[in-house]
Amino acid sequence: MSDEHWIAEAARLGEAVRGRTAPNPNVGCVIVADGALIARGATAPGGRPHAEAIALAAAGERARDATLYTTLEPCAHPSERGPTCAALIPAAGIVRVVIGFQDPDPRTAGQGIAMLRAAGVEVTQLDSQAARDSLSGYLTRMTTGRPRITLKLALSIDGKIALPSGESKWITGEDARAHVHLARSHSDMILVGRGTYLADSPSLDVRLPGLEMWSPRRALLTRGGAVEGWEILSSPDDVFRLHDVNDLLVEGGSGAATAFLAADLVDRILIYRAPILVGAGKSSFGYIGLDAIAGAHGRWRALDGARLGIDRLEVYERTP
Repeated sequence: MSDEHWIAEAARLGEAVRGRTAPNPNVGCVIVADGALIARGATAPGGRPHAEAIALAAAGERARDATLYTTLEPCAHPSERGPTCAALIPAAGIVRVVIGFQDPDPRTAGQGIAMLRAAGVEVTQLDSQAARDSLSGYLTRMTTGRPRITLKLALSIDGKIALPSGESKWITGEDARAHVHLARSHSDMILVGRGTYLADSPSLDVRLPGLEMWSPRRALLTRGGAVEGWEILSSPDDVFRLHDVNDLLVEGGSGAATAFLAADLVDRILIYRAPILVGAGKSSFGYIGLDAIAGAHGRWRALDGARLGIDRLEVYERTP
């Protein structure tokens, strides 16, 4: 198996714990000896232990002379909660480390690699798209100072989110709604606008068997003051003070969607499109600052999609 294969395997482990490790990154790690997987690890809920420490503990003596694959450069900054991963790895007898992506955290950036090489460990650094994708929330926060922001929309074929009366339950079917709950479980925080809060009193929890404990923190976009149990953002720019949030999911409604798009703060869009026509109804969002069609082109690229029962998921990503 190639280095890219094992890094992709580590990335799948890291992706599985997205939304549960902030402010730490959701790292995945595997240890391989003689072409066989001998141990795996992913960052524990709350951010500790780190993925490498978990995998090394699982491997034990089998780690000696093995290769460790990790999606992110092993940490080099000391902590009161234990030694650095860059120190643990050579101490366990690992002879080679393959890194999917260099850590942009200035406390580690390049220093983890330097520590490993100084200890005699061979280091290979990839620019792995799989690793980058799995860590996209953390990488966005470290490089822009705000979480990665995903906008979720449930739409009819003709792009409506509700009837003229405001009725919107349920535009999509059960499979699409279950997928939304999965997306919630991989988010650190979920946000709605005040209109949605007043109209629907949403709980915004995760209601999938076995995942209920991963309901994200709730946030409200409003200038109306505090609401018990909700974090308040008075404007989209307040996301820059969310220093412990890697992934923010904006769920509704059209006011919140419009505000974040107009502020150019959306990184990804999830569209759950139902095979229905609404006609006259509520649009997904209003004016977002676009005055010419030419300005709309090139801003978004379509990624993977999927059929979810009777509905279809469309995924769009902001063009770099």
